[in-house]
Amino acid sequence: MTPQLLGNRFLTFNSVIRVNQIEVRRDRNAGDDEGDVHKPEHVEALRDAFARGWPGGRMTWGLSWLALHDDRPNYRRMRELVAEYHHQYGDDVTFCAGGFFPNAYNTRAEVNRDLHDALAAVTRMVGKGYRSPTVQAGFLAAENLRYLAEQENVHVCQGNIWSQFGIDNQDGDGSICYPYYPSREHFCKPAQGTPDFIDCVNLDGWTCDFLAARREGFAEGFNSRMGVGPIETLGKYHTETALRQMLATVATHFDAGFALNGFAWVVNCWEIILVPQLGKLEALTRWLAEIRHLWPDAQCPTMGEFGHLWRGHFPSNDGLNYRFAQRGTGIGGSDADKEIRWFMNRDFRLALLRSDGGEHVIDYTRYDVPACEPQEFTRRWSLLGQINQKQTRPQDKPVPFAQLPATDRDRILRRYPELAG
Repeated sequence: MTPQLLGNRFLTFNSVIRVNQIEVRRDRNAGDDEGDVHKPEHVEALRDAFARGWPGGRMTWGLSWLALHDDRPNYRRMRELVAEYHHQYGDDVTFCAGGFFPNAYNTRAEVNRDLHDALAAVTRMVGKGYRSPTVQAGFLAAENLRYLAEQENVHVCQGNIWSQFGIDNQDGDGSICYPYYPSREHFCKPAQGTPDFIDCVNLDGWTCDFLAARREGFAEGFNSRMGVGPIETLGKYHTETALRQMLATVATHFDAGFALNGFAWVVNCWEIILVPQLGKLEALTRWLAEIRHLWPDAQCPTMGEFGHLWRGHFPSNDGLNYRFAQRGTGIGGSDADKEIRWFMNRDFRLALLRSDGGEHVIDYTRYDVPACEPQEFTRRWSLLGQINQKQTRPQDKPVPFAQLPATDRDRILRRYPELAG
Protein backbone atom coordinates (compact mmCIF):
# COMPACT_ATOMS: atom_id res chain seq x y z
CA MET A 1 0.00 0.00 0.00
CA THR A 2 1.42 3.38 -1.01
CA PRO A 3 1.82 5.66 2.04
CA GLN A 4 0.37 9.14 2.20
CA LEU A 5 2.59 12.20 2.39
CA LEU A 6 0.59 14.06 5.02
CA GLY A 7 0.61 12.58 8.48
CA ASN A 8 3.95 10.84 8.02
CA ARG A 9 7.63 11.35 8.82
CA PHE A 10 10.30 10.37 6.30
CA LEU A 11 14.03 9.83 6.36
CA THR A 12 15.89 9.36 3.08
CA PHE A 13 19.45 8.03 3.19
CA ASN A 14 21.91 7.94 0.32
CA SER A 15 25.53 7.25 -0.47
CA VAL A 16 28.05 8.16 -3.18
CA ILE A 17 30.64 5.90 -4.80
CA ARG A 18 33.31 7.73 -6.80
CA VAL A 19 36.90 7.46 -8.03
CA ASN A 20 38.17 11.01 -7.66
CA GLN A 21 37.20 13.42 -4.92
CA ILE A 22 35.46 15.75 -7.37
CA GLU A 23 35.03 14.48 -10.92
CA VAL A 24 34.40 17.84 -12.49
CA ARG A 25 34.35 16.51 -16.07
CA ARG A 26 34.65 13.14 -17.76
CA ASP A 27 38.30 13.92 -18.43
CA ARG A 28 39.19 16.22 -15.53
CA ASN A 29 39.30 15.78 -11.77
CA ALA A 30 39.88 17.93 -8.69
CA GLY A 31 41.11 16.69 -5.35
CA ASP A 32 42.50 13.29 -4.46
CA ASP A 33 42.27 9.99 -6.35
CA GLU A 34 40.27 7.78 -4.01
CA GLY A 35 40.25 4.64 -6.12
CA ASP A 36 42.47 2.65 -3.77
CA VAL A 37 40.30 3.36 -0.71
CA HIS A 38 36.93 2.65 -2.33
CA LYS A 39 36.47 -1.00 -1.47
CA PRO A 40 33.57 -3.47 -1.70
CA GLU A 41 33.86 -4.21 2.00
CA HIS A 42 33.16 -0.54 2.75
CA VAL A 43 29.97 -0.69 0.69
CA GLU A 44 28.96 -3.86 2.51
CA ALA A 45 29.76 -2.30 5.90
CA LEU A 46 27.67 0.79 5.20
CA ARG A 47 24.70 -1.27 3.98
CA ASP A 48 24.98 -3.51 7.04
CA ALA A 49 25.14 -0.57 9.48
CA PHE A 50 22.13 0.99 7.78
CA ALA A 51 20.13 -2.26 7.88
CA ARG A 52 20.91 -2.87 11.55
CA GLY A 53 19.70 0.62 12.39
CA TRP A 54 16.65 0.54 10.14
CA PRO A 55 15.58 -2.99 9.19
CA GLY A 56 13.57 -2.89 5.98
CA GLY A 57 14.75 0.61 5.10
CA ARG A 58 15.71 1.40 1.53
CA MET A 59 18.53 3.71 0.48
CA THR A 60 19.84 5.37 -2.66
CA TRP A 61 23.25 4.71 -4.23
CA GLY A 62 24.81 7.32 -6.51
CA LEU A 63 27.78 6.38 -8.69
CA SER A 64 30.05 8.95 -10.32
CA TRP A 65 30.93 8.80 -14.01
CA LEU A 66 34.27 7.10 -13.33
CA ALA A 67 32.76 4.71 -10.77
CA LEU A 68 30.33 3.58 -13.46
CA HIS A 69 33.16 2.88 -15.91
CA ASP A 70 36.28 2.00 -13.90
CA ASP A 71 37.34 -1.56 -14.82
CA ARG A 72 39.35 -2.34 -11.68
CA PRO A 73 38.09 -5.32 -9.68
CA ASN A 74 37.00 -3.25 -6.68
CA TYR A 75 34.72 -1.07 -8.84
CA ARG A 76 33.34 -4.04 -10.74
CA ARG A 77 32.43 -5.66 -7.43
CA MET A 78 30.91 -2.47 -5.98
CA ARG A 79 28.71 -2.14 -9.05
CA GLU A 80 27.61 -5.74 -8.59
CA LEU A 81 26.81 -5.08 -4.94
CA VAL A 82 24.55 -2.06 -5.46
CA ALA A 83 22.73 -3.89 -8.25
CA GLU A 84 22.19 -6.78 -5.84
CA TYR A 85 20.92 -4.35 -3.21
CA HIS A 86 18.32 -3.07 -5.64
CA HIS A 87 17.03 -6.54 -6.41
CA GLN A 88 17.25 -7.75 -2.79
CA TYR A 89 16.17 -4.69 -0.79
CA GLY A 90 14.57 -2.30 -3.26
CA ASP A 91 17.39 0.26 -3.06
CA ASP A 92 17.65 2.85 -5.82
CA VAL A 93 20.81 3.04 -7.93
CA THR A 94 21.56 6.17 -9.93
CA PHE A 95 24.13 8.62 -11.29
CA CYS A 96 25.90 11.23 -9.15
CA ALA A 97 26.68 13.99 -11.61
CA GLY A 98 29.94 15.92 -11.60
CA GLY A 99 30.97 15.26 -8.02
CA PHE A 100 27.96 17.35 -6.92
CA PHE A 101 29.00 20.39 -8.97
CA PRO A 102 28.42 19.58 -12.67
CA ASN A 103 27.45 23.08 -13.83
CA ALA A 104 30.46 24.75 -12.24
CA TYR A 105 32.67 23.01 -14.82
CA ASN A 106 30.48 21.90 -17.74
CA THR A 107 28.13 23.47 -20.24
CA ARG A 108 24.50 22.55 -19.93
CA ALA A 109 24.76 20.51 -23.12
CA GLU A 110 27.69 18.56 -21.67
CA VAL A 111 25.76 17.89 -18.47
CA ASN A 112 22.77 16.63 -20.47
CA ARG A 113 25.05 14.26 -22.37
CA ASP A 114 26.49 12.96 -19.09
CA LEU A 115 23.00 12.46 -17.66
CA HIS A 116 21.83 10.55 -20.72
CA ASP A 117 24.86 8.28 -21.02
CA ALA A 118 25.21 7.64 -17.29
CA LEU A 119 21.53 6.78 -16.76
CA ALA A 120 21.83 4.30 -19.65
CA ALA A 121 24.93 2.82 -18.00
CA VAL A 122 23.01 2.40 -14.72
CA THR A 123 20.23 0.58 -16.56
CA ARG A 124 22.74 -1.84 -18.11
CA MET A 125 24.48 -2.34 -14.78
CA VAL A 126 21.37 -3.12 -12.72
CA GLY A 127 19.61 -5.08 -15.46
CA LYS A 128 16.08 -6.52 -15.61
CA GLY A 129 14.74 -3.36 -17.21
CA TYR A 130 15.66 -1.11 -14.26
CA ARG A 131 15.34 2.62 -14.82
CA SER A 132 16.53 5.01 -12.13
CA PRO A 133 13.74 7.29 -10.87
CA THR A 134 16.12 9.95 -9.60
CA VAL A 135 19.52 11.61 -9.99
CA GLN A 136 22.00 12.97 -7.46
CA ALA A 137 23.69 16.18 -8.54
CA GLY A 138 24.37 18.45 -5.59
CA PHE A 139 23.42 21.48 -7.65
CA LEU A 140 21.80 21.17 -11.08
CA ALA A 141 20.91 24.03 -13.44
CA ALA A 142 17.28 24.60 -14.39
CA GLU A 143 17.88 23.64 -18.02
CA ASN A 144 19.32 20.28 -16.94
CA LEU A 145 16.43 19.64 -14.54
CA ARG A 146 14.07 20.34 -17.42
CA TYR A 147 16.02 17.93 -19.61
CA LEU A 148 15.69 15.20 -16.98
CA ALA A 149 11.93 15.63 -16.85
CA GLU A 150 11.20 16.06 -20.55
CA GLN A 151 13.80 13.86 -22.20
CA GLU A 152 14.79 11.24 -19.62
CA ASN A 153 11.42 10.92 -17.83
CA VAL A 154 13.17 11.44 -14.48
CA HIS A 155 11.02 13.54 -12.19
CA VAL A 156 13.03 13.59 -8.94
CA CYS A 157 16.50 15.08 -8.48
CA GLN A 158 18.68 15.95 -5.54
CA GLY A 159 19.40 19.23 -7.27
CA ASN A 160 20.11 21.74 -4.52
CA ILE A 161 22.08 21.83 -1.27
CA TRP A 162 20.15 24.15 0.97
CA SER A 163 22.08 27.16 2.29
CA GLN A 164 25.48 26.03 0.99
CA PHE A 165 27.76 29.04 0.71
CA GLY A 166 31.53 29.28 1.16
CA ILE A 167 32.06 25.51 1.40
CA ASP A 168 33.28 23.01 -1.21
CA ASN A 169 33.32 23.95 -4.89
CA GLN A 170 29.97 25.67 -5.42
CA ASP A 171 27.57 28.03 -3.67
CA GLY A 172 23.82 27.64 -3.89
CA ASP A 173 22.03 29.52 -1.12
CA GLY A 174 18.56 30.91 -1.75
CA SER A 175 16.19 27.96 -2.19
CA ILE A 176 13.62 26.47 0.14
CA CYS A 177 14.74 23.38 2.05
CA TYR A 178 11.76 21.08 1.39
CA PRO A 179 10.72 19.76 -2.05
CA TYR A 180 9.57 22.12 -4.79
CA TYR A 181 9.24 22.30 -8.55
CA PRO A 182 12.04 24.53 -9.89
CA SER A 183 11.62 27.53 -12.14
CA ARG A 184 13.01 27.60 -15.66
CA GLU A 185 14.89 30.74 -14.62
CA HIS A 186 16.89 29.39 -11.66
CA PHE A 187 17.12 26.03 -9.90
CA CYS A 188 16.83 27.73 -6.48
CA LYS A 189 13.59 29.47 -7.43
CA PRO A 190 10.23 27.68 -7.15
CA ALA A 191 8.26 27.72 -10.40
CA GLN A 192 5.72 30.54 -10.44
CA GLY A 193 3.18 28.99 -12.78
CA THR A 194 2.61 26.74 -15.78
CA PRO A 195 4.92 28.57 -18.26
CA ASP A 196 7.70 28.52 -15.66
CA PHE A 197 7.15 24.95 -14.47
CA ILE A 198 9.71 22.11 -14.51
CA ASP A 199 8.19 18.75 -13.59
CA CYS A 200 11.21 17.54 -11.63
CA VAL A 201 10.94 17.59 -7.84
CA ASN A 202 14.02 19.35 -6.48
CA LEU A 203 15.36 17.81 -3.25
CA ASP A 204 17.89 19.03 -0.70
CA GLY A 205 21.12 17.08 -0.17
CA TRP A 206 21.30 16.81 3.62
CA THR A 207 19.44 18.36 6.53
CA CYS A 208 21.22 21.12 8.44
CA ASP A 209 20.76 22.84 11.76
CA PHE A 210 18.98 26.08 10.86
CA LEU A 211 21.02 28.20 13.29
CA ALA A 212 24.36 26.85 12.09
CA ALA A 213 23.28 27.19 8.46
CA ARG A 214 22.78 30.94 8.64
CA ARG A 215 26.54 31.47 8.70
CA GLU A 216 28.89 31.83 5.75
CA GLY A 217 31.04 28.73 5.32
CA PHE A 218 33.22 28.33 8.40
CA ALA A 219 32.55 31.79 9.86
CA GLU A 220 33.38 32.22 13.55
CA GLY A 221 35.11 28.83 13.47
CA PHE A 222 31.86 26.89 12.98
CA ASN A 223 30.72 24.65 10.14
CA SER A 224 27.56 26.06 8.60
CA ARG A 225 26.61 22.59 7.27
CA MET A 226 26.33 21.02 10.71
CA GLY A 227 23.18 19.00 11.26
CA VAL A 228 22.84 15.31 10.45
CA GLY A 229 25.83 15.11 8.09
CA PRO A 230 28.66 12.80 9.20
CA ILE A 231 31.55 15.11 8.25
CA GLU A 232 30.22 18.06 10.21
CA THR A 233 29.05 16.11 13.27
CA LEU A 234 30.70 12.71 13.78
CA GLY A 235 33.85 13.97 12.09
CA LYS A 236 34.01 17.01 14.37
CA TYR A 237 32.64 16.07 17.79
CA HIS A 238 32.76 13.22 20.26
CA THR A 239 30.28 10.53 19.26
CA GLU A 240 27.82 11.27 22.08
CA THR A 241 27.82 15.00 21.32
CA ALA A 242 27.48 14.36 17.61
CA LEU A 243 24.54 12.00 18.11
CA ARG A 244 22.83 14.55 20.34
CA GLN A 245 23.17 17.15 17.60
CA MET A 246 22.00 14.77 14.87
CA LEU A 247 18.91 13.77 16.85
CA ALA A 248 18.12 17.38 17.74
CA THR A 249 18.22 18.25 14.05
CA VAL A 250 15.84 15.40 13.31
CA ALA A 251 13.53 16.56 16.13
CA THR A 252 13.32 20.03 14.56
CA HIS A 253 11.52 18.37 11.67
CA PHE A 254 9.88 15.32 13.23
CA ASP A 255 8.41 17.24 16.19
CA ALA A 256 7.87 20.98 15.64
CA GLY A 257 8.13 20.78 11.85
CA PHE A 258 5.67 17.90 11.69
CA ALA A 259 3.16 19.88 13.75
CA LEU A 260 3.56 22.93 11.52
CA ASN A 261 3.62 21.22 8.12
CA GLY A 262 1.63 18.03 8.50
CA PHE A 263 4.57 15.89 7.35
CA ALA A 264 8.31 15.88 7.94
CA TRP A 265 11.43 14.95 6.01
CA VAL A 266 15.11 14.52 6.91
CA VAL A 267 17.83 13.57 4.40
CA ASN A 268 21.37 12.36 5.02
CA CYS A 269 24.30 11.29 2.83
CA TRP A 270 27.26 9.08 3.79
CA GLU A 271 29.81 8.97 1.01
CA ILE A 272 31.66 5.65 0.85
CA ILE A 273 34.98 7.45 1.36
CA LEU A 274 33.77 8.31 4.89
CA VAL A 275 33.43 4.70 6.00
CA PRO A 276 37.16 4.13 6.73
CA GLN A 277 37.82 7.79 7.54
CA LEU A 278 35.22 8.19 10.25
CA GLY A 279 35.22 4.66 11.56
CA LYS A 280 31.91 5.39 13.23
CA LEU A 281 29.41 3.17 11.48
CA GLU A 282 28.13 2.03 14.86
CA ALA A 283 27.08 5.63 15.46
CA LEU A 284 25.08 5.56 12.24
CA THR A 285 23.30 2.41 13.44
CA ARG A 286 22.59 4.02 16.82
CA TRP A 287 21.27 7.21 15.21
CA LEU A 288 18.89 5.32 12.94
CA ALA A 289 17.71 3.03 15.74
CA GLU A 290 17.05 5.98 18.04
CA ILE A 291 14.99 7.70 15.34
CA ARG A 292 12.88 4.57 15.06
CA HIS A 293 12.56 4.44 18.86
CA LEU A 294 11.52 8.09 19.23
CA TRP A 295 9.31 8.20 16.14
CA PRO A 296 8.22 4.58 15.54
CA ASP A 297 5.93 5.54 12.67
CA ALA A 298 8.79 7.08 10.64
CA GLN A 299 9.45 5.61 7.20
CA CYS A 300 12.67 5.21 5.23
CA PRO A 301 11.98 5.13 1.47
CA THR A 302 14.42 5.82 -1.34
CA MET A 303 14.82 9.38 -2.57
CA GLY A 304 12.89 8.48 -5.70
CA GLU A 305 10.01 7.02 -3.72
CA PHE A 306 9.80 10.04 -1.45
CA GLY A 307 10.01 12.49 -4.35
CA HIS A 308 7.21 10.74 -6.24
CA LEU A 309 5.09 10.59 -3.09
CA TRP A 310 5.49 14.35 -2.71
CA ARG A 311 4.80 14.84 -6.43
CA GLY A 312 1.58 12.86 -6.10
CA HIS A 313 0.34 15.21 -3.37
CA PHE A 314 1.56 18.53 -4.81
CA PRO A 315 0.81 18.99 -8.54
CA SER A 316 2.32 22.50 -8.39
CA ASN A 317 3.99 24.90 -5.96
CA ASP A 318 0.73 26.73 -5.26
CA GLY A 319 0.06 24.86 -2.00
CA LEU A 320 3.56 25.11 -0.55
CA ASN A 321 3.67 26.69 2.88
CA TYR A 322 6.57 25.27 4.86
CA ARG A 323 7.26 26.56 8.37
CA PHE A 324 10.01 25.65 10.81
CA ALA A 325 11.06 26.70 14.31
CA GLN A 326 14.25 25.78 16.14
CA ARG A 327 16.04 26.74 19.32
CA GLY A 328 19.80 26.25 19.30
CA THR A 329 21.39 23.17 20.83
CA GLY A 330 24.53 24.90 22.10
CA ILE A 331 26.67 22.61 19.94
CA GLY A 332 28.92 24.26 17.36
CA GLY A 333 27.17 27.07 15.54
CA SER A 334 23.76 26.18 16.95
CA ASP A 335 23.57 29.05 19.43
CA ALA A 336 21.73 28.01 22.59
CA ASP A 337 20.54 31.57 23.25
CA LYS A 338 18.86 31.98 19.87
CA GLU A 339 15.70 30.81 18.17
CA ILE A 340 14.95 30.90 14.46
CA ARG A 341 11.70 30.74 12.52
CA TRP A 342 11.54 30.01 8.80
CA PHE A 343 8.62 30.58 6.42
CA MET A 344 8.96 29.19 2.89
CA ASN A 345 6.43 29.22 0.07
CA ARG A 346 6.17 29.73 -3.68
CA ASP A 347 6.48 33.51 -3.44
CA PHE A 348 9.24 34.08 -0.88
CA ARG A 349 11.26 32.73 2.01
CA LEU A 350 11.56 34.59 5.31
CA ALA A 351 13.70 33.94 8.38
CA LEU A 352 13.28 35.59 11.79
CA LEU A 353 16.04 35.25 14.40
CA ARG A 354 15.25 35.88 18.06
CA SER A 355 17.93 36.65 20.64
CA ASP A 356 18.35 38.91 23.65
CA GLY A 357 18.13 41.87 21.27
CA GLY A 358 14.66 40.91 20.07
CA GLU A 359 13.55 39.34 16.79
CA HIS A 360 15.06 40.41 13.47
CA VAL A 361 14.61 39.50 9.83
CA ILE A 362 17.80 37.76 8.68
CA ASP A 363 16.55 36.52 5.30
CA TYR A 364 13.91 37.74 2.88
CA THR A 365 14.13 36.32 -0.62
CA ARG A 366 11.36 37.00 -3.10
CA TYR A 367 10.65 34.42 -5.78
CA ASP A 368 8.05 36.44 -7.69
CA VAL A 369 10.75 38.57 -9.33
CA PRO A 370 13.01 37.64 -12.27
CA ALA A 371 16.09 35.52 -11.63
CA CYS A 372 18.84 34.14 -13.83
CA GLU A 373 21.58 31.57 -13.47
CA PRO A 374 25.23 32.15 -14.40
CA GLN A 375 26.20 31.38 -17.98
CA GLU A 376 29.92 31.12 -17.23
CA PHE A 377 31.83 28.53 -15.22
CA THR A 378 31.70 29.78 -11.63
CA ARG A 379 31.03 28.65 -8.07
CA ARG A 380 28.52 31.49 -7.54
CA TRP A 381 25.08 30.01 -8.15
CA SER A 382 23.23 31.48 -5.19
CA LEU A 383 19.93 33.32 -5.42
CA LEU A 384 20.47 36.20 -3.01
CA GLY A 385 17.34 38.16 -2.16
CA GLN A 386 16.69 41.49 -0.50
CA ILE A 387 18.26 40.23 2.75
CA ASN A 388 20.32 37.03 2.85
CA GLN A 389 21.05 34.96 5.95
CA LYS A 390 24.78 34.69 5.22
CA GLN A 391 25.26 38.46 5.70
CA THR A 392 27.92 38.77 3.00
CA ARG A 393 26.58 42.09 1.58
CA PRO A 394 25.96 45.45 3.26
CA GLN A 395 22.23 45.09 2.60
CA ASP A 396 22.10 41.82 4.57
CA LYS A 397 22.17 43.49 7.98
CA PRO A 398 19.31 42.06 10.09
CA VAL A 399 16.39 44.43 10.68
CA PRO A 400 13.23 44.33 12.82
CA PHE A 401 10.19 43.23 10.85
CA ALA A 402 8.64 46.68 11.28
CA GLN A 403 11.58 48.23 9.40
CA LEU A 404 10.98 46.29 6.19
CA PRO A 405 9.51 48.38 3.38
CA ALA A 406 5.74 48.69 3.66
CA THR A 407 5.17 46.80 0.40
CA ASP A 408 7.21 43.87 1.68
CA ARG A 409 5.45 43.84 5.04
CA ASP A 410 2.08 43.84 3.28
CA ARG A 411 3.14 40.96 1.02
CA ILE A 412 4.29 38.91 4.01
CA LEU A 413 1.29 39.70 6.21
CA ARG A 414 -1.18 38.67 3.52
CA ARG A 415 0.22 35.16 3.91
CA TYR A 416 1.22 35.27 7.59
CA PRO A 417 -1.07 37.78 9.40
CA GLU A 418 0.11 36.46 12.77
CA LEU A 419 3.42 38.27 12.24
CA ALA A 420 1.67 41.61 12.64
CA GLY A 421 1.62 41.28 16.43
